[in-house]
Amino acid sequence: MNKQKRTEIFTRLRDANPNPTTELNYSTPFELLIAVILSAQATDVGVNKATDKLFPAANTPEAILALGVDGLKEYIKTIGLFNSKAENVIKTCRILIEKHRSQVPEKREELEALPGVGRKTANVVLNTAFGHMAMAVDTHIFRVSNRTGIAPGKNVLEVEKRLLRLVPKEFLLDAHHWLILHGRYTCTARKPKCGACMIEDLCEFKEKRDYL
Repeated sequence: MNKQKRTEIFTRLRDANPNPTTELNYSTPFELLIAVILSAQATDVGVNKATDKLFPAANTPEAILALGVDGLKEYIKTIGLFNSKAENVIKTCRILIEKHRSQVPEKREELEALPGVGRKTANVVLNTAFGHMAMAVDTHIFRVSNRTGIAPGKNVLEVEKRLLRLVPKEFLLDAHHWLILHGRYTCTARKPKCGACMIEDLCEFKEKRDYL
């Protein structure tokens, strides 16, 4: 795919949604960090149902640490893998208090050192909370990047690096939100909605005629 096509794709996505953001509910970098940790192998809708009850009761490292693992589980037990997530969140809160003055760090290495935080989670926090040019490649972005031809790659890290290199600079800050939303609602896994897709004429998906 050439630069002209990519530019047109992101121009259309931006025109349709000028201010995209995560669908996770949060109001501080700490709330976002906790929500993203909880969202692994879970839906944003499911996480929001839990955090809409958790955050009014506890939305600081000290308050969540005070709940303890068992207290936190009561709030997040509807989310998949809640046992291990509760352990990780409590450990993360303790580290934030002891090493970072209860603040979410703005450095990748320090974020990835927190329990339950991998590269993708760190990228979400860096991009969404702090405005860094980071690309959090999830299953939706991986699929859309490969299927459309925007930035094909064999694994998530390859796709991440290609997107950072190939997406025109003016779109880079919001690109991962546009791609996630496009993958979640239009370029879906089993039956992509090619006939209703705003970038269908620019997409290089070979089988798209089957879905028109």
